[in-house]
Amino acid sequence: MTSVELDNLTVAQPQPKDAPPYLGLVCITFSKQVRFRTITRTRYLQLTEEQRANALKELYQDNLQRLDGALTFCQQHDFRLYRMPSGLFPMSDWEDEVGASVLEEMSAELGKIGQRANQLGIRMVLHPDQYVVLSSDSPQVVAASIKILERHALTLDLLGLPRSCWSLMNIHGGKSQRLEQLVEVISQLPENVKSRLTLENDEYAYSASEILEVCQRAGVPMVFDAHHHICHENLDSYDHPSVAEMFYAAQQTWTNPEWQLVHISNGEEAFNDRKHSDLITAMPSVYRQAPWIEVEAKHKEEAVTHLRSCWLLKNNF
Repeated sequence: MTSVELDNLTVAQPQPKDAPPYLGLVCITFSKQVRFRTITRTRYLQLTEEQRANALKELYQDNLQRLDGALTFCQQHDFRLYRMPSGLFPMSDWEDEVGASVLEEMSAELGKIGQRANQLGIRMVLHPDQYVVLSSDSPQVVAASIKILERHALTLDLLGLPRSCWSLMNIHGGKSQRLEQLVEVISQLPENVKSRLTLENDEYAYSASEILEVCQRAGVPMVFDAHHHICHENLDSYDHPSVAEMFYAAQQTWTNPEWQLVHISNGEEAFNDRKHSDLITAMPSVYRQAPWIEVEAKHKEEAVTHLRSCWLLKNNF
């Protein structure tokens, strides 16, 4: 496997075009091998500032060790993409700045984790939570959303991950029919946020074609989700012509097409059920052209392994 120098970080290049896609693990495992700790808002507010600092330091160090364990798990199972949990360092974006200070003090430890991911050839990405809405009617919500993105970007910086869509932060469009505002807000984001930002189509507010327009105008890559697309358009097949059309259109938004990331999930009870199934049993044919695929299924690593054996190796569906 070859590598390329990027932003002072050596990043593993993807496989040749005729090789199968890399399949990625999302956050935790179905087994108990990869899990992370958190702290509730209620509990946090009961603590003094000194107690908050001590509690977060212990929690962050523990979660950092668990993140290292997640990398080991990915290495053992040959998962080359890992989506970190958005709540990896809870309270780190709070106004009291306690969590932010604790993270800064741990910068050397975070840097070692990012370096290890690079050495293992594991691409690390993020999907900030649903509270990030850059198209909100509320200026306060937009400001809070930007702060969350800034905190995630700083975490990626501390991990030593590049300021590019290699180490992307993926969000949805948010409030519908606010395309102009979405483009405007993105244009004003700090460089360490915008350089990593990607947008994903969803089932409700922004169709694939709408989010594609935002990405084209804002100059950020589009993460195409085939299941969101078929749900939004009420389609009955992943091989509907529009699926391939949107896949290739999204690919054009990536400065480095070999870094294109897509998502896949299946409906739990019906083809276009929005709830995720345990495993993936249906795939768009065009996804064989995808360099990187995040597998969004309830059974996590079991779904990735099943997809690899049944789709990539045996072509059973």
